[in-house]
Amino acid sequence: MFAKVLIANRGEIAVRLIRGCHELGVRAVAVYSEADATAPHVLLADEAVCVGPAPSAQSYLDIDRIVDAARHTGADAVHPGYGFLAENAAFARAVEEAGLTFVGPSAEAIAAMGDKVAARRRVAAAGVPVVPAVENVGDSAELAHQVESVGYPLLIKAAAGGGGKGMRIVRVGSELESAFAAARREAQSAFGDGRLFVERYLERPRHVEVQVFADQRGRIVHLGERECSIQRRHQKIIEETPSPALTPELRERMTTAALAAARSVDYANAGTVEFLLDQDGRFYFLEMNTRLQVEHPVTELVTGIDLVHAQLRVAAGERLWLRQEEIVARGHAIECRVYAEDPAHNFLPSPGVVRHLREPDGPGVRVDSGILPGYAVPLHYDPLLAKVSVWAETREAARRRMRNALSNYVTLGCTTSIPFLLDVLDHPAFAGGDTHTHFIEEHFPQWRGREAHRLIAAIAAAIDSTRPTRAATGGETAVAASPWTSLGHWRLGQG
Repeated sequence: MFAKVLIANRGEIAVRLIRGCHELGVRAVAVYSEADATAPHVLLADEAVCVGPAPSAQSYLDIDRIVDAARHTGADAVHPGYGFLAENAAFARAVEEAGLTFVGPSAEAIAAMGDKVAARRRVAAAGVPVVPAVENVGDSAELAHQVESVGYPLLIKAAAGGGGKGMRIVRVGSELESAFAAARREAQSAFGDGRLFVERYLERPRHVEVQVFADQRGRIVHLGERECSIQRRHQKIIEETPSPALTPELRERMTTAALAAARSVDYANAGTVEFLLDQDGRFYFLEMNTRLQVEHPVTELVTGIDLVHAQLRVAAGERLWLRQEEIVARGHAIECRVYAEDPAHNFLPSPGVVRHLREPDGPGVRVDSGILPGYAVPLHYDPLLAKVSVWAETREAARRRMRNALSNYVTLGCTTSIPFLLDVLDHPAFAGGDTHTHFIEEHFPQWRGREAHRLIAAIAAAIDSTRPTRAATGGETAVAASPWTSLGHWRLGQG
């Protein structure tokens, strides 16, 4: 096992990875921007290195600075988490060239699955179903003729990206030219690559993904599926496993296809193959995420397998100890992502200082958090604060447990998505398992929240504003007493 691992990320995933390292007796190095100097992941790590100013392009996305930090601290390996450089083939290559281990797949596998057009071709050759598409898109003048074979409605997508960037739905031909131009501009801005492709748009599909895991010797298994259909702006906010839509026969076909897709690039470590499932039970390859997923906790809860431990062990050269027949999913798990954002105003980010925090607990409840009381949530990054995951024996029991957990989650100082998540959980369609990727647009087109939530928030803000804001001496702003604000980057018994 490694002696020291650098975590090339921030927020709740950095905290999760640092704890995973510590549980294996591995020292963890955090990196941080100037905006994150007092962030929980920095305080939890054994060492921490500032890699630049707040803008991510000058800090968390700076490959040279991250690799230099790993070298300087004597790290053996680098774990990228998810987001930022996690699916950057150049970063994986730079880590390897520096004589370090990249905790993830090879740079070649990342590159092969990072290009959406090339990935479609590769998995199709392996027998995995793909949506009908035009892959070699010309200019907008040629496009109208090219898409005749696909048919409307259609979806324009960026060849080099994901997360909803460079994506446009086109329902009639008159919208095609303007949508194409807008998608190309956005793709160029987001990924530095304006290439696009067009595929048939599926109405009301489910988003179902399969967790795969492989070692460096060719042994590969799947750990079941996750349904991720509840999304806003093409990004997931609620995930669950197992999917309420899959029959045993469909699950067998989908997991077999996922393994074939992973084998097509000689995949190693944790990865996820994503599919769209239409209303007739046909599924199609969407993409492969060559990293640990945000929603990995639900898989851990139903299988009992710690994916972070497994990632580190396989990256360190261990043979995969898991056999497919030994992996048994039990019960049902749901994850809700808690964001500092305002669902009543198109989910706009809502950063602020966490004045008070009370996280839920109890049997079957897990919270992966990246915040502490007094922490100032920065505007510069994704506003994900924490993930609440629950396990129960049935889906309905898990839904009720999640609802209770979120009802007992208190964070004051910034607007969060919790009231909206509660409304989604309470909706009869969600309770009945009737979910799809346009669930929010269909059922909550103009969500404005509950008056009770707004009243509670107003009262809490009023109470907070009456507290003394200056210390008795020196005139400095008072901060709630906490050992984490004073210990710094050291630990007892570690020199």
